[in-house]
Amino acid sequence: MEVGVFIPIGNNGWLISETAPQYMPSFALNKKVTQAADRYGLDFALSMIKLRGFGGKTQFWEHNLESFTLMAGLAAVTDRIKLFATAATLTMPPAIVARMAATIDSIAPGRFGINLITGWAEAEYSQMGLWPGDKHYKDRYNYLAEYAQILRDLFDTGVSDFKGDYFTMTDCRVSPRATDTKLICAGSSTEGLAFTAQYADYSFALGKGTNTPTAFADVNERLRAAREKTGRDVSAYILFMVIADETDEAAMAKWERYRDGVDKEAVAWLVGQASGNTSEDTNTKQLAAEKAAVNLNMGTLVGSHASIARMLDEVATVPDTAGVLLTFDDFEQGIEDFGRRIQPLMTCRAHVTSA
Repeated sequence: MEVGVFIPIGNNGWLISETAPQYMPSFALNKKVTQAADRYGLDFALSMIKLRGFGGKTQFWEHNLESFTLMAGLAAVTDRIKLFATAATLTMPPAIVARMAATIDSIAPGRFGINLITGWAEAEYSQMGLWPGDKHYKDRYNYLAEYAQILRDLFDTGVSDFKGDYFTMTDCRVSPRATDTKLICAGSSTEGLAFTAQYADYSFALGKGTNTPTAFADVNERLRAAREKTGRDVSAYILFMVIADETDEAAMAKWERYRDGVDKEAVAWLVGQASGNTSEDTNTKQLAAEKAAVNLNMGTLVGSHASIARMLDEVATVPDTAGVLLTFDDFEQGIEDFGRRIQPLMTCRAHVTSA
């Protein structure tokens, strides 16, 4: 099973809590985390894009770096690990993204890919006059399909003459071209999985619950059904937060402390932004469910290093799971603990050797 790290491009990582580690994003922090991941043999690093945060007492995600720029910097200081930037597709034309990809690919040949997002938080885009209106919730995957097709044209041939409802290309050219650029999509709705099966190389979905490492299996099943309609090979990667300590009890005490300190103002903003998307099976609904939004409702593995290793091995047993994408409560300590104390205990990572 492959393992990636969802690097801390925004302040405070993925915990909306006053009692969780508080920190600002920086190139130095992300360089340290990604170089450690490279050294310990992790397969990839992915950075999100967030254009406006949630506010609250912690100013959650009010402070963010830019994804492509960050990954270009990390491409120059890593050796083996694959790097994925996130394209906020409402803000950047596909031809510009294709040229940016070619540039980063020239820094790290064959190691760069792109995570495509439709955009769901109106405030991120309306602040710049770029929000298409509430019709975007219904149309977003039609828009993204045209965007992805143009990228594929430019990656494969360097030329696009695509004509659609949202984009018109007229002998659009990009050279040099990126080599073997992979696309990720995080949609887990029926519509999102259909898009992924048609255009992407990897599916990225949220794990579910606390210490329930196989609860996401239904998402893999729905992706498999979507793949059968397109005949394409699309791999599934699942997002989990890891909270580890010397013992199960110590790790659970940390997790309880984080939950007790939830930033209610920030969570309320998140829930409000997600309310416009009425699709019931979208991952937006999961991450913004108010009751457990302290960690954006992602699957969370809490325990000793041995317990985390055991649960990650369980994840690997779910059919069609290609890998996991991990976040940590404390990224600097978390990536070191994973590399030194968790990964060596994982049966599904027995083939990995650290540099």
